[in-house]
Amino acid sequence: PAEVAMLRGGQTLFTYLHLAANRELTESLMASKCTAIAYETVEVNRRLPLLEPMSEIAGSMSVVVGGYHLARHQGGRGVLLGGVPGVLPGKVVVLGGGTAGVNAARMATGLGADVTILEVDMERMRFLDITMATAHTLYSSEASLTTLLPQVDLIIGAVLVPGAKAPKLITREMLRLMPEGSVLVDIAVDQGGCAETTRPTTHNNPTYVEEGVIHYCVANMPGAFSRTATQALTNVTHRYVHFLAERGLAEACQLRPELIGGINCLDGHLTCRPVAEAHGLPYTPAASLMA
Repeated sequence: PAEVAMLRGGQTLFTYLHLAANRELTESLMASKCTAIAYETVEVNRRLPLLEPMSEIAGSMSVVVGGYHLARHQGGRGVLLGGVPGVLPGKVVVLGGGTAGVNAARMATGLGADVTILEVDMERMRFLDITMATAHTLYSSEASLTTLLPQVDLIIGAVLVPGAKAPKLITREMLRLMPEGSVLVDIAVDQGGCAETTRPTTHNNPTYVEEGVIHYCVANMPGAFSRTATQALTNVTHRYVHFLAERGLAEACQLRPELIGGINCLDGHLTCRPVAEAHGLPYTPAASLMA
């Protein structure tokens, strides 16, 4: 973005960055020598507290937009996710059982859809079995996906590897297994997407068709519900903004150590290992630069 050229050393940028999917932005931030702290890599007890509100919104929203684009006049299969008496409900597959995936599954089961959540963490699947009794859980594998895809109406990509590019779970060949007019909503698009055919779209032009499947791959999905998103985000970020503004970076990191994991760029160095690995760039621990 043009705004990056305005940044300089001594300034702090505190926002969503998603650098693993954007080498150009990564190198521009490094060149600016600013301190770039990413909301999405601030981690507390295996949670991502600054990402969770947006994941909650995107998860719920994915079912709303996915169900809408299943309508026949949108090019979809003409399937109502909740069904009606005497007619089977639509089939929804959610890739990932994290915050976004859980909210997508909760919304879909609330509508009455037939929902399956694919996950690789057995502990998480046991949790989902207890808390989401109306949804099915299945260990995520290529075999599981190829079994489900021929019958799916809506598939939601909600996989996340903190700070890193999303794994490509759906190949073009696998996409061809899906019925014509089915819908893929890729929440993971900000991190590169979890389908081979994913490319970023906008709220003004949100969809495209590949292999007969409608793709909804809008970057920054929560922006569509800006009032809710702003309030939810401010609730979790304001305390960190306060510490950074009042105490400065070093003291803020002492008081809130999770901020160190959020630092992606510092003094021209790349300080987030997953981003460095995604682009093949040198990695420097942020703590070593602040010593």
